[in-house]
Amino acid sequence: MVPTMEQALTAESHADVVTPQPLSGSRLELAGLIALGGVAGALQFSIAAAQILLTIAVVCWLGLLLVRHERFEAPRFFWPLIAYAGITLVSAAFSIDPRASFIDSKQLVLFLIVPIVYRFATGSRGLTLATVVLSCAAVSALIGIFQYGILHYDNLGQRPQGTLGHYMTYSGLLMLVIGVALARVLFGRGERTWAALVMPALAVAVALSFTRSAAVGACAAAALLLTLKDFRLLAVLPIVAAVFFAAAPGKVAARMTSMFNQQDATRRDRMAMIRAGEHMIGARPLTGVGPNMVLRVYPEYRDPDAVQKLNPHLHNVPLQIAAERGIPALLIWLWFLGTLTLDLGRLFYSGRQRFLAAAGLAVIIAMLAAGFFEYNFGDSEFLMLFLVLVTLPFAAEHTVSLKSEV
Repeated sequence: MVPTMEQALTAESHADVVTPQPLSGSRLELAGLIALGGVAGALQFSIAAAQILLTIAVVCWLGLLLVRHERFEAPRFFWPLIAYAGITLVSAAFSIDPRASFIDSKQLVLFLIVPIVYRFATGSRGLTLATVVLSCAAVSALIGIFQYGILHYDNLGQRPQGTLGHYMTYSGLLMLVIGVALARVLFGRGERTWAALVMPALAVAVALSFTRSAAVGACAAAALLLTLKDFRLLAVLPIVAAVFFAAAPGKVAARMTSMFNQQDATRRDRMAMIRAGEHMIGARPLTGVGPNMVLRVYPEYRDPDAVQKLNPHLHNVPLQIAAERGIPALLIWLWFLGTLTLDLGRLFYSGRQRFLAAAGLAVIIAMLAAGFFEYNFGDSEFLMLFLVLVTLPFAAEHTVSLKSEV
């Protein structure tokens, strides 16, 4: 019997979309998934290990595109990121030192995390990956608490940093995971107990790192999640704050309250950085001074009230992007955030993937809140984990497609 045209078209459309094969059916699939899980976990301990595993994941992903003839697919917010990468390269071309700026732009390769997570973390794998992130963060938090309590990393000169190279990176990663943990407690359908057990350790480790920006980001994420669950739950935050200041070591409490002290040296220096950044933008509004050039030109634009003679960046994400890459780059970055937030909001209110979507929204608000005091979007470890977490909700909804046959 000869099929009708409608039957033929229906069969062809079904042939184009396939569910990922079982892991045992594809070594590339298995290797890519394991490597991606390794990236999510290793980020808490070693950037070198995470980047090696990311390279393996990239190779597996490219292999699947070529061997299985899969379509290149990515969530909608990936395309503003590509535009941001493009405008960054334009800025590098007009930099005061193009060679140095192009070398610094290698970080743009990390944007490939988005299609890789989108490909490998489909279905329930996204929840598993979130559990890996939570578990590794718990271990990292315990290391930091040990450093504070036993090794006496208990002052601004020597802060807990886990096994990472800097306390800002350490606290920033834990800040993101606090959002994931609380989202699972409030919106998860299972495994809430583990998230609830992990969360206190994460919060304590962030506080003991003396990092005010991470504390602000974690509080912003918590406020958003509580609002999404039930606006009345915001009443919990003042109680938590009161308990914190009652129980926190004196040095930690003093550090957190210092953000309100107008005479605090770091606060005054950040205000001076804002004025310096404004001058940089005024001088080169379209392309900025160039990627990784703020340190080099800072003496030229340094405010008279600045505390530090040099600063490698301006401790403010929007300001840094505009000063370094130009106002068009900032607008494209805002386009990326707007697209991402809108799509996550739609996914959350659709009732699908509520935990992962809520976690994605939480890490965005945490990044933004902390990003007014720290250039976290330029930190490789932070950026990698951020991209993993915001892509997971879309990956969980995704099915892999083959290239249409001509």
